Amino acid sequence: MNPEELFARYFLPLYPPDSRADLPRARATDANPARNPALFAHLEEAAQRFVASAPALLGGDVGLDRSSASVHRLSAAITTERRDRWASDGPAGTPENTLFNVVVHGAAYVGACIVASHGGSWSVRRPLWESVVRLKSHAGEADLAVFHWWLKSLADEALAPAGDQVSTGWTGAATLADRYRAHVEIPTMRPEHLPILAPQGEASLPRLKSPTYDLLHKYLRAHLPLMRDLGRDFPSPERFAAYAFKWLDFHLLGGGRLVLMSGASAHGLHLFWLGASGFEKSVFFACDAFPEPLVRLQGERLLAMTSDHGESRVHEMLWWGP
Repeated sequence: MNPEELFARYFLPLYPPDSRADLPRARATDANPARNPALFAHLEEAAQRFVASAPALLGGDVGLDRSSASVHRLSAAITTERRDRWASDGPAGTPENTLFNVVVHGAAYVGACIVASHGGSWSVRRPLWESVVRLKSHAGEADLAVFHWWLKSLADEALAPAGDQVSTGWTGAATLADRYRAHVEIPTMRPEHLPILAPQGEASLPRLKSPTYDLLHKYLRAHLPLMRDLGRDFPSPERFAAYAFKWLDFHLLGGGRLVLMSGASAHGLHLFWLGASGFEKSVFFACDAFPEPLVRLQGERLLAMTSDHGESRVHEMLWWGP
């Protein structure tokens, strides 16, 4: 089941006729320009209803306290089995369907977390569950379509076990927690509060040629002695060997608070962010072997320059990651 199928079957029949006839216009139009508090109260009520119903829906109390951590706990509790059970409870395309209620009330809850923890503000849409949260951050100002995050996170590929995604290659699917992290936590992060692991500040360290897992550990002990280890989520020795990296480059970021490790494999460019406790996050860009990919820093921005089937690509992100 993909997001489009979920939307068409369970949600679209409940849209007002004018919104259904012109969805782009409905999604772009502020339905509460006068900031009527009653409409914001409806969003608050929806969030409260989700908190009240969550234990029965999720098989227990996951601690929905409006913190960012609660969104991660919520995301981990969403499974294919639960989605299918919600979808089959009540006629599809009606207000009695459980999946419909989970998503529209869940969107209000996740939006409330952004408002409570990160200074976001609601911008109302019609129907109400299409409302977005406006967030200002290091990345600029954006309207976050939380309802659509839910739809995408309930797709088959987003709910596939991690092992399945590793074996088939990443498809672009992302969980609710992935989207919250990428669009809320990372842009609003206070990187200046990270501990410094390389006092020498921003610089590039020597390239590690023909890297192996053992050589990587020796390299880090020599150049970054304050990094305790690579962390439990760093690729295993077997996984690392399978990448068959041609080389690894290391860039100190944020005055030595993070290290970006970039490596070229036969399939593309891999980026790994390492902090004082080891692995933080990673990104992969499929690209041609020639010309070799490049990584450059421009202020708070990080540029990964690649070639894909002969066409140049520039991938831009904040230095502390996507």
